[in-house]
Amino acid sequence: MDIRTVDYHTAGEPFRIVLDGVPPIPGATVRERREAAAASAEIDAVRKLLCHEPRGHADMYGCFLVEPDDDGAAFGVLFWHKDGYSTACGHGTIALGRWAVESGRAKGPEVVIDVPSGRVVARVDDEGVAFGNVPARVVGRAVRAGNVEVDLAWGGALYAFVPAERFGLRVIPDDLPALIDAGRAVKAALADSEAVRHPTDDRLDGLYGTVLYENDGDGERNVTVFADGEVDRSPCGSATSARTALRAADGATDAWTNTSIIGTIFQAALLGETPEGLLTEVRGNAYKTGEHHFTLDPRDPLGTGFVLR
Repeated sequence: MDIRTVDYHTAGEPFRIVLDGVPPIPGATVRERREAAAASAEIDAVRKLLCHEPRGHADMYGCFLVEPDDDGAAFGVLFWHKDGYSTACGHGTIALGRWAVESGRAKGPEVVIDVPSGRVVARVDDEGVAFGNVPARVVGRAVRAGNVEVDLAWGGALYAFVPAERFGLRVIPDDLPALIDAGRAVKAALADSEAVRHPTDDRLDGLYGTVLYENDGDGERNVTVFADGEVDRSPCGSATSARTALRAADGATDAWTNTSIIGTIFQAALLGETPEGLLTEVRGNAYKTGEHHFTLDPRDPLGTGFVLR
């Protein structure tokens, strides 16, 4: 393997953009290409190589660039993490917007991107990147998940929201191991629930992550535990979009600030409403951290690597 990437972080969360070295990914749409990538051992080996140690880590995140669904978008993207491929990624969309303008891939200030959950728009300026997400909506309230009740909302992926205090926890780094356990428990409890079925496309089924939150002045502080125990260092863009829909349903329609477990922030606003859900905008920023040229020595007994949690 011979792979080139450029890496960014968005509010502390890593994002690795693969520029070269991925085999062709078949499919007529981004959603079809997501399925094809997951089914191909050759393509998925690239994901594993870049996510797994010693080149990545258990909380690594990144993407493959692909063709868009049509010429209305600058490019398409397949988001991935150590456990597979996600349907949406807000922090990744922010990073892609910044990269596209900085690299000249897109002129800006608007960068239209096709992702598996739909079409999103990153608006890039000198101060930051705001992305307009796919419509967000409330999916369920007070849904039983083991010993707690959670709210479910969609922001390109499905999230369960629960106050951290219901587990006797705070959203602070000292409580992180217990927060991860709580997030995993909620996801496991809902794994076979009809509540996590997508209404029109079973490729979008499933609970992507658990968001544990607490009040933080005029906004909230959260930690998103997604996939199999991965932790988002940012406030999680797609979850922030979904949380905006829940807040709006409770009458809180003003712009608000979402703070991560490490103290970084996203600003969120409600822009309007469509038959499919609420239009939201989430604003943050991304910064380039490096460029990389990865290889795999065929003699290396570790192959595409390992995950140590």
